[in-house]
Amino acid sequence: MSDIVLQLLNVESAYGPIKAIRGVSLKVRAGEIATVLGSNGAGKTTILKTISGIIDPRKGSIEFKGQNITAQDPARIVQQGLSHVPEGREVFPLLSVRDNLLMGAYTRQDRDGVARDMETVFNYFPILRERATQDAGLLSGGQQQMLAISRAIMAAPQLILLDEPSLGLSPKLTKEIFEIVVRINRERGTTILLVEQNANMALNASDYGYVLENGRIVMEDTCERLREKDDIKEFYLGLKDDGVRGERRWKKKKNWR
Repeated sequence: MSDIVLQLLNVESAYGPIKAIRGVSLKVRAGEIATVLGSNGAGKTTILKTISGIIDPRKGSIEFKGQNITAQDPARIVQQGLSHVPEGREVFPLLSVRDNLLMGAYTRQDRDGVARDMETVFNYFPILRERATQDAGLLSGGQQQMLAISRAIMAAPQLILLDEPSLGLSPKLTKEIFEIVVRINRERGTTILLVEQNANMALNASDYGYVLENGRIVMEDTCERLREKDDIKEFYLGLKDDGVRGERRWKKKKNWR
């Protein structure tokens, strides 16, 4: 996993006068699952939207497979092999499950490959096969999340940006979704950049992690090592190192080194 698939260098994005991410630099290596952790409003979703071209950065650069994709049109970015599963799923509610999946494959010309990938996602999520002719808007939240992930797979991407896959789901469904995400990565070799508030699930599923605070990366490490950091244990995993919640403060930067 030495090849860098995605690289952000000093990226800054804003909504009007409000800076959402500030000087963000990160790398995602081929074949890995990388995760970005952070509280609500930290800027996690903005990072993904900036990568996929939904938001133009004000500063910095974004490289995908060695090519500069900074502020490119989202459709062109998809054609280069990057798929974005947005927060809130955003399926096409009036289209059938099958047609939603075919929409994910709209850039492809290999019909046999599309048919194989359709079968693959039905094997990952059998309920989608059962509901193939049903309007996507009638699916449950969990089923829509399965459909959104499957639609991304149908584009045959090298990299999937996955935004809050556990949002609004039960613990049982969250576990199921994450198991499939890991399978997609391991079986298909698809690289994944994951944004997730369920830190325990994200750290267990991922290889490398970044911690975002107020739009800035304040820590990065392998997920194995991040799980052992006291601040991660306390603020994200809900664990106490001595049985009493300490008086450490998130803003003490010496704790992040």
